[in-house]
Amino acid sequence: MKPTLLETTDLCVNYGRVEAIHKVSIRIREGEIVTVIGPNGAGKTTLLSALMGLLPARGDVKYQGSATRGTTAVDALVGRGLVLVPEKRELFGTMSVADNLLLGAFARHRRGARDHAKTMAEVFEIFPRLAQRKEQQAGTLSGGERQMLAMGRALMAKPTLLMLDEPSLGLAPLIVKEIFRIVVQLKSMGVSVLLVEQNARAALQVADYGYVLENGGVAVENDAKILINDPRVIESYLGLGGSHSIAA
Repeated sequence: MKPTLLETTDLCVNYGRVEAIHKVSIRIREGEIVTVIGPNGAGKTTLLSALMGLLPARGDVKYQGSATRGTTAVDALVGRGLVLVPEKRELFGTMSVADNLLLGAFARHRRGARDHAKTMAEVFEIFPRLAQRKEQQAGTLSGGERQMLAMGRALMAKPTLLMLDEPSLGLAPLIVKEIFRIVVQLKSMGVSVLLVEQNARAALQVADYGYVLENGGVAVENDAKILINDPRVIESYLGLGGSHSIAA
C-alpha cells in the first residue's frame, strides 16, 4: 500500500449559514491520480480552496502526515509541495510566458533555490508549445495554451501534490485530450494529482481512484475503473441519462 500523501476527515466548509462542504473524507496516496467529479454547485472548487488554506474549514486535514490546521498561509503550503492550479488560471496577461513561469518559482527562490532555469527547461519539455511562445504575452495565448501555462507555472514550484481545478473547462476536445495526457505524464514523473473535473469520463479514464461529490458530500467513491462502469455514474455523468443524483 502506498503511503498517504493527503487525507481529510469530516471536512466542513460554510459560507455564512450555508454548509457548502459536509463531512468530506478523502485520501490521496503517493503516486496516484485521484479525481473528484460532480455537478456544478457540488462543492468541488470549495473543497480545493479549503485544502489550499483559502477558506476556513472544520475537520482534519493532514498533508504528508502533518496537520495543515494553523498553516493558513498559502505560501507555506506551497513550500510543503501542495500547489493549486485554479479554474480561472489567474495568469498575468501583460507579462511574457517566461515571466509567468518564473513567478511560479518565486517561493523556492526565496528559500534559496537557484535552479529555476533548469526547472523551466523541464517545463518546456512537457509543454513544447510554451517554449515556442516564451516571449509572447500570456494574454495573447489560446485557451489551451493558457491552461498549459497555468500548469507549467505550478510545476515551477516543484509540487509533490498538484491540485487541478477544472483543467478542461472551455477547451476544444483535442486540447482536452492533450491536457489529460500530460496529467498522466506528471504521474509518471512522480507528481501526485488531485483532479477536480466536470468531464467525468476523461477524468475517470486517467485516474486511479474517484470520488463523486453531490450537495457538498461524498455520494460514491471507488477505484476509477469501477466507477466508470457504475450504472449510477453512467446515468448521471457519462451522457447516457438525464438524472443528476446518485446518492443512495
